Amino acid sequence: MRRATRRGLSEEEKALWAEVARTVRRRRGVAPPPEPPPAPAAVAAPVTARPEPSPRPGPPPLAPIERKLKRELAKGRGAIDASLDLHGLTQVEAFSALREFLSRAQSHGHRLVIVVTGKGKAFSDEPGVLKRLTPLWLRAPELRMLVLGFEEAQRHHGGAGALYVRLRRRRGE
Repeated sequence: MRRATRRGLSEEEKALWAEVARTVRRRRGVAPPPEPPPAPAAVAAPVTARPEPSPRPGPPPLAPIERKLKRELAKGRGAIDASLDLHGLTQVEAFSALREFLSRAQSHGHRLVIVVTGKGKAFSDEPGVLKRLTPLWLRAPELRMLVLGFEEAQRHHGGAGALYVRLRRRRGE
């Protein structure tokens, strides 16, 4: 009967194991294992790589529309500063119009606008293209610098065919 010999792990296997080990939570009261010493080849290698640039901050997060403002809008007393109707526009035209409208509204100091997308074709069970795409556009990094938050409008403002869009304040205001 032959005895099994132990082979060492390759560098690739060590890296894979280290990656897996990072995803595991430690049990309470158990000390972490000691870090293995760096490989001699890694210490002797000259440093030629440039340091990684610091990551750019992502777009600001979206925030829900405040409860008080929602209540005012439901009662018909909330102030809507401007509106945009996307009916009859192609996707490209609608996105361009939305971007320009939000930028212009923000520059005028508007805080709450309404975007009417329509519900889509009456004979189809699926929502219209612009109704589906507009929320995606409002979440996109390009528009997140303008948009603070959005949600479906109240019935008297268009309901499922319209969105309230809360705008961010311009920098320096």
